[in-house]
Amino acid sequence: MLRRIVWLVIIVPIALLLVTLAVANRHSVRLILDPFRPADPVIFISLPFYVYLLGALLIGVAIGGAATWLTQSRWRRSARRRGIEAERWHAEADRLRGDRARDTARTQPLLPANR
Repeated sequence: MLRRIVWLVIIVPIALLLVTLAVANRHSVRLILDPFRPADPVIFISLPFYVYLLGALLIGVAIGGAATWLTQSRWRRSARRRGIEAERWHAEADRLRGDRARDTARTQPLLPANR
C-alpha cells in the first residue's frame, strides 16, 4: 500500500513534469563537438533538446549515486567485518551450548525404570 502511495504522490507528478518538458522542448538542437571550427563543424549531434536535458539529469543522478556509494565504503566495510565477527561469536555460542548439554547429560544419574 505504501508503495502505491509513493508512486501516486511522487513518481506520477515527476513523470508528468518530464513529459511536459519533453513536449515543450522537442525542437532539434545541434551539439557541436568540433572546437576548432564551430561555424562549420565536422562533428556534431543533432537531437531534440529534451534528450540533452534528460541526459544531463541521468548523468547527474549517476555521478551523485557513485559519489554516495564511494563515501559509504567505510561503513560497508565495518558492517561486513562486524557481520563476520557476529557469525564467529554465534558459532562459538552454539559450540559451548552443545558442550554444556553433553556435560549435563553425562553427569545426570540414571533413573531406574518403573515396572
